[in-house]
Amino acid sequence: MRNFISIFLVSLLFAGCGTYLNQPIRVQNARTGEVTPKSKTLRELPPPQEPIIVGVYNFKDQTGQYKNVENGSSFSTAVSQGATTMLIKALEDSNWFTPIERENFGNLTQERNIIRSTREEFAKKGNPQPALPPLLFAGILLEGGIVSYDSNIITGGLGARYFGVGGSTQYREDRLTLYLRAVSTSNGKILKTVYISKTILSQAIDASLFRYVNFQRLLEVETGITKNEPVQLAMKDAIEKAVEALIIEGIEEKLWTTGAGEETNQQLVAAYNEEKAMEESTLLYERRQKPVSKKNSFHVSGFTTLFQSDFSKKPLSYGASFGYSRRITDHFGLGLKGSYFTLEAGSSYQEEYIATDLNLEGFILPYDDISPFIYAGAGYTVNIDDEFDNNIKLEDQYKAQAGVGLDAKLSDSFSVRAFAEANFFFSDEVDEVERGKRDDFYYAFGVGLNYHFGRSRSKQINTSEGETLELENTIEE
Repeated sequence: MRNFISIFLVSLLFAGCGTYLNQPIRVQNARTGEVTPKSKTLRELPPPQEPIIVGVYNFKDQTGQYKNVENGSSFSTAVSQGATTMLIKALEDSNWFTPIERENFGNLTQERNIIRSTREEFAKKGNPQPALPPLLFAGILLEGGIVSYDSNIITGGLGARYFGVGGSTQYREDRLTLYLRAVSTSNGKILKTVYISKTILSQAIDASLFRYVNFQRLLEVETGITKNEPVQLAMKDAIEKAVEALIIEGIEEKLWTTGAGEETNQQLVAAYNEEKAMEESTLLYERRQKPVSKKNSFHVSGFTTLFQSDFSKKPLSYGASFGYSRRITDHFGLGLKGSYFTLEAGSSYQEEYIATDLNLEGFILPYDDISPFIYAGAGYTVNIDDEFDNNIKLEDQYKAQAGVGLDAKLSDSFSVRAFAEANFFFSDEVDEVERGKRDDFYYAFGVGLNYHFGRSRSKQINTSEGETLELENTIEE
């Protein structure tokens, strides 16, 4: 047990070793701000045919959310109030837009008035001055903001302690959501709206030792670290993702184009739509959704049996099965299964059986990688040792069964399942002993492998050149 605790503590520390082994021990100098994964993506986009002049008046926090604290209240906002500045920086990095100053437009016009009046004074003294050039005007306005900040959408942890040695880990996830839209200044039409969300992760890891090492000698050791993903970097990442989405969806709608031409446009749109299909099929908590495209499956299983009979001794036995299932709908299916197994009871009863089962199956989360399922049905058993015994009653051979389990997808064609089921006979004489009021039954616990086959369905998206792009179906829940 001590070895297990030691391994557990070491694994906790290594889980956050990047932060743990680089703890700050001195004052750090100012540095250029960190980049996000989307910063590089924006900078590597192919250049536009012509940069687009855009104005951003205000891209602000619309949530009114304050920081979540354990005790008391906080008047600090949950997200940064500099979203407009972040958006303008993202527009510059993309090289697709020419942002013009609109957030503090009053300051700009006041300064231009000062310049104009100063030049007029010089002109009165016989020093002619050039006219002040006109301001650029925006063909497109970018509007929107951060519309949601949800705290503690999921929390959890893990811990263990044994004789004063222990450790634990905790995590918390928040989520922010923003919308960005492009508006035409010539007619006010909303050209395109994009919607982006980003999770914010916080983690805490600690380990401790509390032990008497000698008489009146107590050893206490503690270590740990807490790591919080900066909200500002999460906002920056989400805004940059929104700018990328706006550019590519605008290309798809033919609002603008790359300088490289139509072939590059199609490549960008195809890659973006594939990524978008995958992201739209992923629910909260990284629940990836996949369509049930293959309706047929074969499965093999191995299991153990536990016979509940009139004997007090109930040893475990074994069995195996092979079956075929067909999905009627995404949530329901029919399964036919053949099994070979043994039942043991007492010191002398050990019989071999074969059985055929017909089940109605229900899948609770059919589009998830891990789906709980339930099933129930009826079956027919044959005792191999008593196959030619004419005294066997029909009620000793018919049964009903019900079970639960988990099905985990390995790929589109293969999955593994674990199950537990109860099988009920309609007689108390299966074990050749009739005692009490309860009929004989047995439990089965096992694991198996499924092979899924059949024609796959795919979602077709027509590109601007009339070509068909095959994408995986997305499922909305």
